[in-house]
Amino acid sequence: MGRHFEVRAAAMAASAKAKSAIYMRASKEIYAAAKSGEPDPNSNLALRAAIEKYRKQCPKDVIERAIEKAKGGDAVAYIQGRYEFMGPGGSEIIVDTLTDNVNRALVTVRTIVTRKGGKMATVNYNFQYLGILNFKGPSRDEVEEALILGDVDVRDVSIDEDGEIEVRLEPNDLAKAQEVLKDLGVTDFDRAETTMYPNEWIEVEGEDLQKLKDMMANLDESEDVQAVYTNVDNL
Repeated sequence: MGRHFEVRAAAMAASAKAKSAIYMRASKEIYAAAKSGEPDPNSNLALRAAIEKYRKQCPKDVIERAIEKAKGGDAVAYIQGRYEFMGPGGSEIIVDTLTDNVNRALVTVRTIVTRKGGKMATVNYNFQYLGILNFKGPSRDEVEEALILGDVDVRDVSIDEDGEIEVRLEPNDLAKAQEVLKDLGVTDFDRAETTMYPNEWIEVEGEDLQKLKDMMANLDESEDVQAVYTNVDNL
């Protein structure tokens, strides 16, 4: 499935604590998206994107409960945050949070990262904000041609040794691209989301790699962390 650098990796999902964090993450993001407009994915593109993003990571009832909660009268104010770090072995890390307590989120994230040798630094200039689609189906050439004819702003289309295609595109064209690909018979996406994609990948080895893995696991289990991006290719 291409290169995975977000810390919602399958390896992390093995623990009950990590699964619980994923469900919490999905609930908050879907709730916030539903509150931003109509709680109906057919008319709310942000909600549709959030559902698609978490569809394979959590049970259907988690998604449905979040939408139902958004239909209620009470409103929880979730605030987005972004923190950037240099990590072990020259790694670059971006942490996105979605929280009802900004101070708690900052302290938690900073503590997790600094305990493993990281420090706050500006790194976002080394990343691009992109839409990502991963799937199996038609040939790479068919996919690229269909997307271009469908007026989708495509940055790159690649295929790995397992035959899985990865499309990188303008984030605002994510939903449009999915509709175009459905006309080609692609109805199942292994990944469909916006993300921060590094301009260059690095590999980290030895003790630095273990520190980074431990850091990622701890971030993944935090209730305030929504997504983590890094330029390390061998996690």
